[in-house]
Amino acid sequence: MYINFWYPVGRAEDVTDKPASVRLLGLPFVAWRDSRGTAHVMSDTCVHRGASLSKGTVKDDCIVCPYHGWRYEAGGKCKTIPSLGADAKLPSRAKIDSYPVEEKYGLVFAFLGDLPAAERPPIYTIPEWDQEGWRATPVTIIELDLYFERSMENGLDPAHNEFVHPSQGSPGMEPDYLKYGLNLENSEWGTKFFVAFDEKTHQQSDFTGLRASKSGVRAGSGSHGPNHLQTWINFSATNSFHQYFFEAPVDEAHTRVYFINTRNCMMDPKMDSRAYDANMKVANEDIAVLMHLNPIRTPESNIKEILLPTDQGVVKFREYLGQWEDRGWRVDLKKLRADAGDVAYAIPCPDRRTSGNWVLDAVPLLPGKDAATATVGAALAATATRTAGVGRA
Repeated sequence: MYINFWYPVGRAEDVTDKPASVRLLGLPFVAWRDSRGTAHVMSDTCVHRGASLSKGTVKDDCIVCPYHGWRYEAGGKCKTIPSLGADAKLPSRAKIDSYPVEEKYGLVFAFLGDLPAAERPPIYTIPEWDQEGWRATPVTIIELDLYFERSMENGLDPAHNEFVHPSQGSPGMEPDYLKYGLNLENSEWGTKFFVAFDEKTHQQSDFTGLRASKSGVRAGSGSHGPNHLQTWINFSATNSFHQYFFEAPVDEAHTRVYFINTRNCMMDPKMDSRAYDANMKVANEDIAVLMHLNPIRTPESNIKEILLPTDQGVVKFREYLGQWEDRGWRVDLKKLRADAGDVAYAIPCPDRRTSGNWVLDAVPLLPGKDAATATVGAALAATATRTAGVGRA
């Protein structure tokens, strides 16, 4: 799991003036709205005695701890400690991590990391959102008892379709793609590809209830960051389904997926339930396989699997994850697991870059190569300086 990306916290209607408990990246968070309706996401641990703020209340645009009444404003600073009295000077350490929030597509996203605004990767843009000729169905939440990387990689694997998805007509990839692999289009934060399908797609498909033409049937997938997945299914110019999955890694073995389906056919809102049923049928076909993968989490090395040309999307996704690990953004799950129950951690928020003296420890991260290189460089520079000093003496 990785810090410094946007993660869905919940549907807009689920975040209210009543604090809500949310678990992400193995840690607890609290989501709430102030009197102006602005959403906030914060660490769910009071720095006084460790109480859960999500069990508290919202009052005067502050979240109130249920244990001793400490009040934290939206930026994370404690504004009131009742036991000290109204005029007391509050400890500078009385603060919790508060995260940047954006609302898009009927979802509340939190940026879980400490990058300044100019350096943050964006939330994936859904081009069909509010576009004429397209309809987006309400957000669907899918709970998965599996690691998020397994779900992401499944979406980047076109070769499983003809074996897992009879409800889509068991589409088979054209021989050229099977033989030569995928034509990836890479960007700073992800990759995408399209493939054509052979004549087996011509059979009746439960997915649309329509017959796809023998030629011109194309589908594709893409990733953006570690947890935004896209799937495009184009039966024809007027019969397409473009789907967007915003994944919330709950912990090492659970994932919550916020799914948005857009389509340029079946435009009557009454068809939403039919589209939902078809989508969930496909999703359940995937889940039936993914629930039994071994190991549960993705192998640390590609040599522990036999990967083929059709796995190029998966391989590229893993390369991106490796780049973000090199930057020092990967959570040390073994350390987090070992300290569970003894140490309260928080994802570092942007304010930690400009202020110190925090009570909660920052979540343990694996040492990135970039940081290691910088450390080695600093050590060499220091050695050179000392050496130069000795020479001058």
